[in-house]
This record gives sequence, C-alpha cells and structure tokens, in this order.
Amino acid sequence: MLTILALASVILLGIVPQQSEGIVIYTGWERHALVGSDIRLSCSFFSWRWTSDDVTFSWSYRSDGARDAISIFHYTGGAPYVDNKGPFRDRLEFVGNPGRRDGSILLKNLDYGDNGTFTCDAKNPPDIVGRASSVRLLVFEKVPIQAGVITGSIIGAVLGLLLLIVVIYYFMRFLVARRVFNLSVSKHGKKGKGKEGSQQRQGPTLSIGDPSKLKAAASEKKKQESRKDKK
Repeated sequence: MLTILALASVILLGIVPQQSEGIVIYTGWERHALVGSDIRLSCSFFSWRWTSDDVTFSWSYRSDGARDAISIFHYTGGAPYVDNKGPFRDRLEFVGNPGRRDGSILLKNLDYGDNGTFTCDAKNPPDIVGRASSVRLLVFEKVPIQAGVITGSIIGAVLGLLLLIVVIYYFMRFLVARRVFNLSVSKHGKKGKGKEGSQQRQGPTLSIGDPSKLKAAASEKKKQESRKDKK
C-alpha cells in the first residue's frame, strides 16, 4: 500500500508543472566618470536554475529631470540589439557574457547629458520573477574625491600623528636617561678627585728611624767636627 502511495505521489509531482522561482539582479549603486571617457555598467543575476539558452537582458535609461525611462538595449535569442533612436545608439556596446550570467554594457565618450539612472532587467526562464536593479551615473569634468578616500586620509593622518607622538615620547625618555647618566658620572668623578686631593694634602708619612743608628750617626758627626777643629 505504501509503495502504491509513493508511486502515485511521484506521478502527481511529475504531472504538476514546475513553478518559476525568484531571480536576483545585481548592478552597482553609483558610478563616477569623466567627460569623454568610457565606462562599463555591470549587470548580473543569481538564479537557482541552470543558465537558460533563452536568457534575456534589457537596459533602460532615465536622464536626470526626466519622468519616464527609455529602452536603450536588449539581448534576446542569443543576439544583442541597440536601440537605433536613443542617445546611446552610436556609443553603446554589449560586453557581457550571457553564458556566465553577465549582461554588462559599455558606454563610450560620455558627456554631462548622460547623467541619469540606468536600469537592468534579466530573465532566466523559467525564472522570470525578479526586481530590476538600477545604477546611477554621474559624469564630471574631474572625478570628486569619494567618502572612502577622505576617510582613508583621515585615518592615515591620525595614525601618522600617533606614530609621531610615540617617537617623540621615546626620544624624550632617551634624553632624560642620558642626562641622568651624565650627572651620575660627574658626581662619581668629583668624589674621586676629592679623595686624591685629600691624600695629596696629607703628604707622605714619615717613618721614625732606629735610635741606635741615630746615635751612631750623631757620634760620627761629632768626630768629623773635632777633626776639623784640630786642623
């Protein structure tokens, strides 16, 4: 009985058509570029399914101040199609790889009028349910310094200041230790010189001779004096 129920559930599951699952699309958040330069706008997606031969990509563009977006690119049936009436008809190139779920485009010779929002949508049948992703493009004469660069500069300056403080601290300690050492050496030198001076002021100690020898010397001196008197 259990075997029959299992076979019946397998048959029913095989008959029920597979439902499409969600697809997640990724683009950048914001891109900066210089006037006259080229920029690559990336678009990729995540899907639980294998990449289908019927995968599609589509890009739309809404300029700053405009209410509606216009279509500028499609990839379908294995071939790319650039809109022949939009502002990028001569400046857009498909540089993606659909087999690797990459629908990136390249915009050439940018101008201030290209500022706006670019939206990418992708389908990987049967995964066709998903939200399109958008990236904002800002074109400048000079690319502004981004917040990350400013933060990195501040962190670098703080670390440099801390390193300088540490170096100054150890240098001052070295100077103090050297000063203490010199004072200690000078004090020991003065004590040694004082001892030598006191020894020199005292002079050598006189030894007292033998009394018998002194008497003999005195008698010998008297004899010599008496001889001189006789002469």
